[in-house]
Amino acid sequence: MRALSRLVAGCVLVLVVLLGPAGTLDYWEAWAYVGLLFVAVTLIFLYLLVHDPGLLERRMKTKERRAEQAVIVKLGSVCYVLAFVVPGLDRRFGWSHVPAAAVVAADVVVLLGYVLFALVLRENSYASRVVEVEQGQRVVTTGPYAAVRHPMYLAVLAMFLSTPVALGSWWAVVPTLPLIAVMAARIRNEEQLLATELDGYQEYARITRYRLIPGLW
Repeated sequence: MRALSRLVAGCVLVLVVLLGPAGTLDYWEAWAYVGLLFVAVTLIFLYLLVHDPGLLERRMKTKERRAEQAVIVKLGSVCYVLAFVVPGLDRRFGWSHVPAAAVVAADVVVLLGYVLFALVLRENSYASRVVEVEQGQRVVTTGPYAAVRHPMYLAVLAMFLSTPVALGSWWAVVPTLPLIAVMAARIRNEEQLLATELDGYQEYARITRYRLIPGLW
């Protein structure tokens, strides 16, 4: 019930944050985005509820234990908030015009991000929201993890970097770009923990060379 209430509250909050700055209900990009968000998150919630309630419980954690990660999360939160506030302001004041085809294409990228996110959750039952190593946790090397070491962060980047365009704003892309650096810092710090506390991770890192994007980094 806590997870369900957070799901509904989260979608409502996103809609309010979008429509409030926009100053209008006539904002089809926002309605389409929130509809996509609600369907994707609900399907993931139902899958975890039935097949992996333990992971659903892990995903409820939000407080980072490591001070460095807490700072990184706060910096990332600024990018996330701006990704939703700026598009609404853009809609109100008409700063930019995004063609409908580009909006739909960005929605598709967001959807693909959620698909990758779901594949990660199916593959890794220890994919907690916070950075930690639990007792009995093992290194996952199959599925998306065979291509990159942090496929979940790749999914998150795909979703949020395309969100401004999906919401009809070119200008909102600017405040979301720092999220790349924030994510890179989170990954580097997380790997320090994994290398020291998760058996087999260093060997996995030698075999799977790329952290986030195959052939690049």
